[in-house]
Amino acid sequence: MLITRQQIEQWEHEHLAPYATLSASSKGRMYDEAPPKYRTEYQRDRDRILHTTAFRRLEYKTQVFINYEGDHYRTRLTHTLEVAQIGRSIALGLAANVDLTEAICLVHDIGHPPFGHAGEEILDQLMATHGGFEHNRQTYRVVTELEQRYPHFEGLNLTYETLEGITKHKAKANSYETKTTQGHIEAQIADVADSLAYTAHDLDDGLRSGMLTPDSLKHLALWQAAIHQSAVTDEGMLTDRQRHQIIRGLIGYEIHQLLEHTELTINHYHLTNREKIIKHTSYTVGYDDVLTQQNRALKDYLFENLYQHSRVMRMTVKAEKIITDLFQQFIEKPTILPEHIQTRIPKVGLERTVCDYIAGMTDRYAIDEHQKIFNNDINP
Repeated sequence: MLITRQQIEQWEHEHLAPYATLSASSKGRMYDEAPPKYRTEYQRDRDRILHTTAFRRLEYKTQVFINYEGDHYRTRLTHTLEVAQIGRSIALGLAANVDLTEAICLVHDIGHPPFGHAGEEILDQLMATHGGFEHNRQTYRVVTELEQRYPHFEGLNLTYETLEGITKHKAKANSYETKTTQGHIEAQIADVADSLAYTAHDLDDGLRSGMLTPDSLKHLALWQAAIHQSAVTDEGMLTDRQRHQIIRGLIGYEIHQLLEHTELTINHYHLTNREKIIKHTSYTVGYDDVLTQQNRALKDYLFENLYQHSRVMRMTVKAEKIITDLFQQFIEKPTILPEHIQTRIPKVGLERTVCDYIAGMTDRYAIDEHQKIFNNDINP
């Protein structure tokens, strides 16, 4: 038995919440296309994102630990997949549109440069007089311009609702967002899922690396909640199995609390349709004040004890040098850029062209390029 797009859309109409974003109600795409026969518009968006070059490159882009640190640490790709899983779980619990949520989760970091936030910060500094750099803006550029896959338009021609999810992404201080309205509920879910995923999984990687210890975390209420949820009785010397139990307990606890508080918010403010969600004065999807503060305390702890750890900071210094050297050399001698990159200079300018090129690099490609250009190697 074949299931058509119309049947899926009818199922959404009958089963999703009244505040959900229905596929059949999409505002469409910038360039008109015939609708898919067996997929919804948001399923098509998701599939287009998965097949991009930019998505594949996430496998070799840093989350916290650079790729050569070890095979078991998160990369930007595994982080993205974990965000998508958490986003799907939340969307299912709230009867929101799972496909739209997943598409936004999968695309949210596709514009991230190499070397994690260190790469983003140094590119922003280098581009300070040319419009700056911010990974959400870059994600929008990737999906509307830089990916060249279709004969009749640049980018992916994603739906308005998926693009809205990119421009409303706020999990890490997004300067791109200037509007006062909130995103639709699926955009909010993706945003919160990102924050939950990187906090829990950076904690996991920090413990695995030995930079963080169970004893140093005991003062944090969220750590205690995770211990309670996981039923680990002696966390002094964690085995791999115990660490997995604790992180799993933390994620489950946070999702459970998030769903319950979001339902209370929806009922209290009578957010009975999509427009009310968007026009509400604050996010509908979120935690109560106590858990919000507990999450803030955990993030602050990670910033001070993991992201500022000497081992991570050494990588940051190397990343700054690599990106700065490449940027300045390409600006000084643009003829060493690949020919297909040089063709973009008349359209967007030299600085933005160089920035786009570097932002698309993986960690290892940036390192290789730097070695080829600056170590007097005669090989091309």
